[in-house]
This record gives sequence, structure tokens and C-alpha cells, in this order.
Amino acid sequence: MKQPKKVRTDNYKHYIGKVPGTLVYTGKKSDKNLHVECFDYTKETIEESVLLNIEDAINYKDTDSVTWINVDGLKHIDEIANIGKQYNLHPLVLEDIVNTSQRPKIDEYDNYLFIVLKMLYYDKDEKIVIEQVSFALGKNYVITFQESEGDVFNTIRERLRLNNGRIRGLKSDYLMYALIDAVVDNYFSIIETLGNKIEDLEAELFAGNARENINIEIQQLKREILKVRRAIFPLREIINRMEKGEHPFIYKRTITYYRDVYDHLIQVSENIDIYREMIWSLMDMYMTTISNKMNEVMKVLTIISTIFIPLTFLAGLYGMNFEYIPELKYENGYFILLGVMFAMFIALLFYFKRRRWL
Repeated sequence: MKQPKKVRTDNYKHYIGKVPGTLVYTGKKSDKNLHVECFDYTKETIEESVLLNIEDAINYKDTDSVTWINVDGLKHIDEIANIGKQYNLHPLVLEDIVNTSQRPKIDEYDNYLFIVLKMLYYDKDEKIVIEQVSFALGKNYVITFQESEGDVFNTIRERLRLNNGRIRGLKSDYLMYALIDAVVDNYFSIIETLGNKIEDLEAELFAGNARENINIEIQQLKREILKVRRAIFPLREIINRMEKGEHPFIYKRTITYYRDVYDHLIQVSENIDIYREMIWSLMDMYMTTISNKMNEVMKVLTIISTIFIPLTFLAGLYGMNFEYIPELKYENGYFILLGVMFAMFIALLFYFKRRRWL
């Protein structure tokens, strides 16, 4: 199977010589318009809307309610800078928001907490998509920045609309916990799919029915595991810092929930390490299978050669051009020689069978 040509990226060259805080979008270009949705709620009421003008976001900054503003479309740099100015986000924070290659991180500021993590999901071709999600947590708001529409937050939206659970009765720190928890819960779905793929390949190799290009699938699966590991492992440090409760916007009653997310991340990380070892075992198993197949071929060829060596010797012996060779004058010498050769053939087959070489 011919491999598609890999497209090389050169996003980092755009940063060379730039002033710190310069906004450069490094993701895939998209023609989709900016989409900004807003949930403003209290325990008793909720207002859901789509902000047609980014300037309207400032109306929710100092309210007594809790506000979730979700921004889809990081290529719209001017709008991102505008909302950053309204909520006093540092220029370096805005730079990290539009830099989709940013490693998951957490930065603490006086008026807000900034977090970057990776959201994982499978596309229609069953390829892992890694999308960057940035969070700005304030006293009464959470602003999320995503590359494009489509996420794992639909359950959170429904909980807000239906007032299920305690989400509308608590502060913005619990809202951010719920959003992060949704991302982490989706990691389990990714891990489960990866585990199923590994088990299918393992069963195929054990059965000895390995397809011709199964080594390519193993390599692709190994790359997926490494991508997932790179996206998930730094998040443990982030949640560990949040559960310590050192930031004023993370209240003590919410720390227990963040600790639960940390436990889930530990479980996911352990599964990733296990699958990583299994992938290496699959490669070893594949090479062993190839080696065994080669050995079977060589065994058959060796047995055939061994059988024909004495027969070739006899045929060569009596095919020499000497005038005086015993048995040449026998009337049935030809048939006797054929009989001897056939007997040797049967004897060698019996010997190989007895030694279990056949």
C-alpha cells in the first residue's frame, strides 16, 4: 500500500523575529466565520445566546451571574484580540491561544487563570483529531477558545439548560471543572478505541493470518499512541496544581472534583503506557511471524534439495562418459537405477517425517 506523501509544516517560521505577544494563527486555515455562543446563568435562570458582535461579550464581565463564552474560530485574530482586551487577557496569553502547537499548560494571573489543553476525537475516517482548547477562568466567567465548531461539551450545555446536577448552583470554577471533565472523559473513549485496534491486530498476528501491510497499520497505531500521550501527559501537572487550591478562583468545595479528574488522568496515562508496550510487542510479534514464514519456506526448500542431492549423484554417476562402468551392460539397469532412486526418495521422506521435519 502506497503511503500518502506527508505534508511538512513550517508554522514556527512565522514567529522568527516577532515581538512577544504577536498573534500568529498556526492551525489549519478555515473559511468558517467566527462563532461565539454565550451561556449566562444563575441557579434559577439561564440565558443562551449567540453573540453576533464580539463587543457584546463585555456585557457579561462584571455580572453577578456565571457566564460561559465559547469562541469557535481561532483564525479570526482581530476578534480574539478584541475579546482579550475586554477581559484584560495578557498579550502572551492571546499568543498562546492562537498558537495551536502550544503544549498543555497553566498560567496564573491576578484576575484570571489560563489553561491550555488538547481535545481528542476521531473523525469520519477514524483518524485522531487533536484540537487545542484554551480556558480563561475569572471570578464569574469562563471563556473557552476552540479552533472550530464541534466539541465534547454538548452534555454540559444540556446540563445547563435542564439545570441538572449542581452546575448552576456553583461558581465558575465548577463550570470549568465540568468542561475539563468532559474532555478527560472523552479520553477514555479514545483509549478504548485504541485498545480495540491493538487487540484486533494482536489476534490477527497470533492466528498467523497477518495481512501484507499490517506493519504499516502497526506503525500508524504507534504514532497515534504517541500523539495521545503527548497531548494527555502534561495535563496531569495542570490538574495537580489546580487541586492544591492556591488560586483564589478555585474554591475548596471544588478541589475534590478536580482531584477526581486527576485520578481519571492517572488511569488514562497507565492505559497509554500499557498500550505503548503492547505496540512494541506487536512489532516484535510481526517480525517473529515474518521470520517463521521465512523459516518454513527455507525448510521446504532444504528438504527438497536434500532429497534430490543423492538422486542427482546417481544420475550424474551413470551419466559419465567412461566406456567401462559397472552395470552399464545390464539389460534392466535403467529400471533398476530408477527403482533405487525411488526407494531413496521414499526412505528420505520417511526419515524426515519421523524426525518431524515435515
